[in-house]
Amino acid sequence: MAIDASILVLNGPNLNMLGVREPQIYGSMTLDDLEAACHERADQLGLTVDFRQSNHEGELVSWIQQARTENDGIVINAGAYTHTSVAIMDSLILSELPVIEVHLSNIFKREPVRHHSYISPVANGMICGFGPHGYLLALDAIANIIDRD
Repeated sequence: MAIDASILVLNGPNLNMLGVREPQIYGSMTLDDLEAACHERADQLGLTVDFRQSNHEGELVSWIQQARTENDGIVINAGAYTHTSVAIMDSLILSELPVIEVHLSNIFKREPVRHHSYISPVANGMICGFGPHGYLLALDAIANIIDRD
């Protein structure tokens, strides 16, 4: 599969601390390592990746709004905002783009507060529990969705 599409890969709060934060849950890969792996997989798929991270909800919302006219799809790990942010959910709806939700850990094997997602109802699908490989699976999935359209 080789398509020409631009994917916004968004990372929410605390993901800038990958490699340091709870390695028993999140692993030892840094966010820079994860970005490099995403670019490598995107190249194989014919995708361009715009990889971003913010600890600020409003910045994530602004980037999603911008994606409406600049990207063909969104892969998002909203971190803790997954479980709290109606604003991010609304911006994903507004984007009218295909969305894949991704989480490094299996959120359903964690604390009950993490079992609810405001993103899942508006996403095409969710990938969780596969560590950094989940991002590569998400890129595969979004490429497949875009290629079908």
